This record gives sequence, C-alpha cells and structure tokens, in this order.
Amino acid sequence: MPAKRPEELHKLFVKAFNAGDLEGLVALYEPEAALATAEGAARGSAALREAYRGFLAPGAAIRLETLSVLECGDLALLQGRWVLEGTERAPARREGRNAEVARRQANGDWLLLIDVPNPPGG
Repeated sequence: MPAKRPEELHKLFVKAFNAGDLEGLVALYEPEAALATAEGAARGSAALREAYRGFLAPGAAIRLETLSVLECGDLALLQGRWVLEGTERAPARREGRNAEVARRQANGDWLLLIDVPNPPGG
C-alpha cells in the first residue's frame, strides 16, 4: 500500500520494519534515495537494503511518532521521534529523532528521498 500523504510514510515504515519486511522498507524510498548512516550515507536501493539488513533481526521492534510534516509543492519534510527495542541477539533500547525529505511521485504516491535517523541536535 503506497503512501498517499507524506505522514503515511512513518506508519508504513513501522509496519514494514516490525514485520521484518526488508523489501517493503526499501520500497518506501526512491531508487536513488540517501540514508544517513554512521559510516556516511547509503545511496540507492542496494545500499539501503544492506544498511537495513542488520536492523531487521528477530525480535527487533520500532515505534515512531510523527512530530511534524511540512509540505511545499511536491516535497515534504517529516520530523519524528523513534524508539528501537532490542533483538534476540542484542537486547538493547535506542531512541532518537529523525528527519526525512519525501517527494510526491508522478502517480501521486509519496516516497522518501533523504532519511536522517539521527540529525545533529536531535
């Protein structure tokens, strides 16, 4: 189910992440999207797939609260707060803020273009 409004991207992200659906996660991004990581930036579908592969361990669960959405034409800035609960292999709890830029596609669906899970000052 594609996002018809930018704020739906967060709900779809949580659903795919908590289901362990790697392809569902990657499908929320434009093919050349960028994801900020500790190593720099993952760019493109293959790199996004590899970046998320390690987070989708059995037992991992994320909660994501949308704090704001600002639309300007075919672009939108989303900001949120997330909590990642541990996995069977590495019990832990991490939390932070996130910021994403989404773009409306020609068919009206919204996809993520830039994703910064831990923006500076967040």
